[in-house]
Amino acid sequence: MGSNKLETDDDRLDLAASAAGDNEQKRAAIEITESARKENHLPSFSGQLFEGVFDPKMLFPFPQQTPEDKAIGDKIINELISYLTEHLDPEEVDATRTIPKNVIDEMKKLGIFALKVPKEYGGLGLSQMNYCRLVMKVASYCGSTAVLISAHQSIGVPQPLKMFGTEAQKKKFFPRFREGSISAFALTEPDVGSDPAQMSSTAKLSDDGKFYILNGKKLWCTNGTVADIIIMMAQTAPKIVKGKEKKQISAFIVETNTPGVEVIHRCEFMGLGGIYNGLLNFTNVKIPVENILDEEGRGLALALATINVGRLTLPAACTGAAKQCLSIARRWGMNRVQWGMPVGLHESGRDKISYIAATTLAMEAMSWLTCAWADQQNIDIRIEAAMAKLFCSESIWKIVDMTMQLRGGRGYEKGSSLKARGEVPYPVERIMRDSRINTILEGSSEIMKLFLAREAMDSHLKRSGDLLNPKASILKKIKTFGSVLKFYSSWVPKQLIGEWKAGTYKDLGPLEKHFVFIEKQAHHLAKKIFFSILRYRQNLEKKQLLLGRLMEIGTELFAMAATCSYAASLKEQRSRDDSPVELADYFCQLARRRIQERFKALSSNDDRASSEIAKKAIDKSYRWLEEGVVWMGPNE
Repeated sequence: MGSNKLETDDDRLDLAASAAGDNEQKRAAIEITESARKENHLPSFSGQLFEGVFDPKMLFPFPQQTPEDKAIGDKIINELISYLTEHLDPEEVDATRTIPKNVIDEMKKLGIFALKVPKEYGGLGLSQMNYCRLVMKVASYCGSTAVLISAHQSIGVPQPLKMFGTEAQKKKFFPRFREGSISAFALTEPDVGSDPAQMSSTAKLSDDGKFYILNGKKLWCTNGTVADIIIMMAQTAPKIVKGKEKKQISAFIVETNTPGVEVIHRCEFMGLGGIYNGLLNFTNVKIPVENILDEEGRGLALALATINVGRLTLPAACTGAAKQCLSIARRWGMNRVQWGMPVGLHESGRDKISYIAATTLAMEAMSWLTCAWADQQNIDIRIEAAMAKLFCSESIWKIVDMTMQLRGGRGYEKGSSLKARGEVPYPVERIMRDSRINTILEGSSEIMKLFLAREAMDSHLKRSGDLLNPKASILKKIKTFGSVLKFYSSWVPKQLIGEWKAGTYKDLGPLEKHFVFIEKQAHHLAKKIFFSILRYRQNLEKKQLLLGRLMEIGTELFAMAATCSYAASLKEQRSRDDSPVELADYFCQLARRRIQERFKALSSNDDRASSEIAKKAIDKSYRWLEEGVVWMGPNE
């Protein structure tokens, strides 16, 4: 059984790598990433959408936090927020690039750096829901402080240690976080971003086999400049698989007081002034062999598994910022009068405020649904976590832009300046700068779409992989063709019929039409994905704009489904108040329009012209257009 599994995995690697053509560097990157993917047999709501299956039972009833668990979260959240609002000035943090020591010390006393540490190791053991509720509230007040907290336990040591650590490792390191130790995650390198195959940091086993010797540089390590313990990724000795040498990436627990660990530079960014992010250097750092996390060669798999859960913090943080923008837009829109009418009641103002309100509801719905599923641990949330990250990070940028436009010059003015001249210091300018990074970190929007595309195509690749794989034998291709023909001869008609016929969802009232739309469009999307694979085959991975549109459609469908379910739940909780349903209905109207536009753009677009213009620009055909300015950077 084990040997068959290995053969299947290797075939999958060959298939994925074949799309890279003759580019060996690209092939290596794909092979490493594919080998880190973990099969998950739990159900996925959005994964089924990609296959033309709409399963509303997974959404109803909308999962609720128990009163007991909520009370636990309320206590620690209220204690923390009460302290922060009295002792922490976010504008000062932004200006000085410093979170005061007394604030960090108080957070240590409250156990904020042990939120996700299990209780049996001295931690608070918060549920994912409570943890994200806390991050959402802190993010609405001070983005830098929210990053300090979330980078430590979402992708720092606590989460991967909880998932992959040995009992000895847990007993050694978990209590340290209750005592106030801060952690970080070191993956990116100066010349390596999303391409793990090019990682240059190394970990070589010592001659006596007792230590790994780490060497390398790590860039943009959030919390790295103040961390006590770090998870570091490095290359270990390669393995020979099928006669070919394959790189191995492993994860190590590194204590920063170990000789050879050096903070070279603290980075400064457009926003998040108080973020402790930097460039770290590791020179002959001796790490005990017992500090390897999981096992050799499983570092990237560990990172991907960790980030699936850790990624949930970002939608919650974005939602906190969106709620703050909604509050600012509402109050300013009501109180600022121009031409005899509040600016929020002018048509352009109404358009902005309605979008902000409806989209904030959708962001909250996706955040809480994915958090609840993470706590239940009976649903595969890889796709939903990526969708929530993609949707919420893109949405907060639009929301804060609209809020700034509504505020006009006061939106562009710093909160500290507004306060100095006696106005309400709404921090729109700071929120905008802090929010811009969200579409980049923890997987850029472009990477999220490619990740989703890989997951969306997975079932088709498994069924028809041998037909697409140039290395497969003729016999394998013939056998696969028979089974593929049998499956798709019934699957394709089912999608065609599903586009015109859907179930009924009368319990949803005004939202029923949106569930009907989701079900029909899921069939349409599944069909489009399948025919795109048939049309482009190995070249599909180059069609990033096409894949991006397909994944945006899937994300919008998930957002609609989550929002309708959440709104129905809120209506019950709010004594039959229809306002959540009204907001959900409006959000779905907007989402449906975006979905229809993206379906249309699959065949009617300017992709080819865009590509040709870009190639010529890169080749300096338009270099003349750069004349008349002061050139910056190195001379060509």
